[in-house]
Parts: sequence; structure tokens; C-alpha cells
Amino acid sequence: MRTVLDAGAVGRALRRIAHEIVEANDAIANLIVVGIQTRGVPMAHRISALVSEITQVDVPVGSLDVTRYRDDRDRGRPAATGYAGDLPTGVSGRTVVLVDDVLYTGRTARAGLEALNESGRPAGVQLAVLIDRGHRELPIRADYVGKNLPTAATERVTVRLRETDGVEGVVIESAVGSPAGGRAGG
Repeated sequence: MRTVLDAGAVGRALRRIAHEIVEANDAIANLIVVGIQTRGVPMAHRISALVSEITQVDVPVGSLDVTRYRDDRDRGRPAATGYAGDLPTGVSGRTVVLVDDVLYTGRTARAGLEALNESGRPAGVQLAVLIDRGHRELPIRADYVGKNLPTAATERVTVRLRETDGVEGVVIESAVGSPAGGRAGG
């Protein structure tokens, strides 16, 4: 197991992402930050708070459970029923920053886009991730990346956040016999 980001580095990466979001979006009042469950949600709350701190504009935060929209449910993922989102405001006509912890194949981000479309038609969608580990299966890229982390397919990137795990950091570990917590990314 190798630590690639400690708690301080995670905080700095999220602050940099927030600054990049502010620089890229003139209409902050039209922005909504939406986290993909599980670890994308606390990250979305942090990014929203940082953007609000920078701009003095309150940025709403929402969450999405994209399980139902996954195209790899047949690989042991349970099928969810009904729309599983908590959006404080409609997304139609707004710029949505979709937040996830790890970008890997692109399938989770694709599922997030599908879930967002069910709740309305955003003016635009931007993707923010803490870690981009490569190995894309779909033509999806993040607009905001905390750290590009080239990995082998046999490795597992584990993100731990204090809100969900009680500790904070990002580690790379061998996929064989890796401990629970975090996920490899989607």
C-alpha cells in the first residue's frame, strides 16, 4: 500500500478544484454541485463551501445514487429502483458540477449524466474528480482533476474521507487481498 495523498493534500486538491470552477464559470449563482454517492457527496459539500467562500455566493449541493443507471449491474451490482437523487433545486437551465472521487472507466460518470437527465436538462455539465487514474472505456474526461494518477489495471485506488471513513487520504494498493474501504473508481 502506497499513500499518494494525505489529508492535507486532499484539502489542497479540493481547494484548487474550487478555484478552477470559479475561474471557469462566470455565473456562479447558476451553479449547482452534485456528488455521486458515496464519496462524491462529501466532496461536493466541501467544494460548494469553498466556492461559496471564494465568491460569497451560496452554491446548492445535491447528491445522486447512480446504481440504477450503471451498465455493469450484471457484474454483481444490485439493481436500484426509482430515481435516487437529492437535488435541492431543479437542474434545468443550470450548470451542474458532477463530483466523484475516482475517474476510472468512465461508467460511473456516464451513469451520473443519465441520472441528471432524468431530473431535468442542465445548461451544461462539468465533471470534477479527486483522482483520474486513466484506463477509460468511454470517451469521458474530467474538467477538474485533483490528481492524475496513472495506475496499472491490477492496482486499486482507495479514497478515504473523514465524513465516510473517519480518516482521510488516497492510497494505491494491490487489487488482490486489498482491504475494504473506498473503491477502485468507475
